[in-house]
Amino acid sequence: MNSLFENEVPAGFKPPRPFQAQAMKNIAEGILAGHKNQMLMAPTGGGKTYLGLRIAHKALKQGKRATFLCDRITLIDQTSARADEYGLTDHGVIQGDHHRQDWSKPLQIASVQTIESRGWPKTDVLIVDEAHTMRETWVKKAEEEGVRVIGLSATPFSRGLGKIFTNLVAPATMHELTLEGILVPMRVLSCQKPDMDGAKVDNFGEWQQGEAGARGMEIIGDVVSEWLRHAEGRKTIVFGATIAHCEELCRHFNEAGVLAATFTQDTTPPVRKGLVKEFSKPDSVVRVLISVEALAKGFDVQDVGCVVDCRPLRKSLSTAIQMWGRGLRSSPETGKTDCLLLDHSGNITRFAEDFTTIYFDGLASLDKGEALDKAIRPEGKDERERTGCPKCSYKPFRQRCMSCGFEIVAQSLIGHEAGAMKEVVLNKKKLADDKLHLWRQLCTFARNTDWVKSKSGYPYMQFKEITGSPPPSSWHADSAPVVPVSAELAKRLKGKRQSLHIAAAAARKKQAVAA
Repeated sequence: MNSLFENEVPAGFKPPRPFQAQAMKNIAEGILAGHKNQMLMAPTGGGKTYLGLRIAHKALKQGKRATFLCDRITLIDQTSARADEYGLTDHGVIQGDHHRQDWSKPLQIASVQTIESRGWPKTDVLIVDEAHTMRETWVKKAEEEGVRVIGLSATPFSRGLGKIFTNLVAPATMHELTLEGILVPMRVLSCQKPDMDGAKVDNFGEWQQGEAGARGMEIIGDVVSEWLRHAEGRKTIVFGATIAHCEELCRHFNEAGVLAATFTQDTTPPVRKGLVKEFSKPDSVVRVLISVEALAKGFDVQDVGCVVDCRPLRKSLSTAIQMWGRGLRSSPETGKTDCLLLDHSGNITRFAEDFTTIYFDGLASLDKGEALDKAIRPEGKDERERTGCPKCSYKPFRQRCMSCGFEIVAQSLIGHEAGAMKEVVLNKKKLADDKLHLWRQLCTFARNTDWVKSKSGYPYMQFKEITGSPPPSSWHADSAPVVPVSAELAKRLKGKRQSLHIAAAAARKKQAVAA
């Protein structure tokens, strides 16, 4: 196996992209350095299946037997079809009563669930897809002396991976693949989200799914209306908190005239197969597919242009990245230029810092990855809002722009857009559609009011007083557009000034009496 990756490209395989060639080189170097088990980390769209099947092909050429292990039944036919595309047609499939079942074949594409119940075929090289999902069956297999294991994952953050895999190969970051056009930029709208304050947590520190689902039921109307406003026409994957939540989301989409379907553990295999076949068509009549987690890993439909995240998480960055990644593959043939993320969970805010780091820098070690899924992200601690990159206005934006590379300190990853945020209400009276709208009204009021001396300081102080936090540093009073000022806001601002005058007059009178 020391010549595992040669420069020549086997018949049937497309030439590797530069980062894929680098991955092959790094794995070969890892083998020479004595690493029996290695983890290959590559973002969604990074060609993990391509590389895994290249490894399997090389094993076959050396007279060895290989198994490509999938952790989801949904991925079996998808991987088998990819193997056929690459010329590896002489393979067996170990999954239920699959029509290609033949344990004598040197290459097997296997379901981990079936392996758990029937045992292993003879295997020299084991390729584990979605290896962050650690199953006891393959973990024990990885400990055997005669088996070389290559793990594939976009998010190798699970506890204990560093004990199984002694070498991490990470040839490209999400940022680099976006620059190459392999991934598309993600544009985020932070929308109405459920109130998770006081929600019960499970034994792993995550919110209980039932709690998240029940609270998510309260904003289903917002989910559908925001989708109709911002994403209508885009092929979409929605992630709900529970099966019941998914079914209710589905009902509301269908009642709004949008053909939607659920894809959960309750969906029968024949129905799943039909949904995958239909949804994969560019002109699919099913426009919205809704799932808890069945679609979060390895489900690849390139022209998905919108992901709706309705599954609140407080720890699992890996799950969040897997969900968002379903829409990041490029699809030049359909004209896809970006992926719209409608965040109805608050996840994009909770994970902003760590996601930005992974996006630009990737992962330094498996131990570092493990820490990412252990930390509990505080709820509501980072509500800084930004209009986007100060240089090019691209969203999402935090510290470094994912579009132009502009970098400043402590900027928010999240770009909110008017119409996608909660109304600004004070004393049960609506002052603005959202905080950006409030800021623009305050700037307009300051410009048009003679008694306001500081045209920039006044909006700043009023915004801070009304909302409880200062406006984003990228919002500038002199560049804010002129907008109509609502009657309620004008009444409040004028009333406050009058109150200050009355208080000042009373103070002067008191001073005069005291004198």
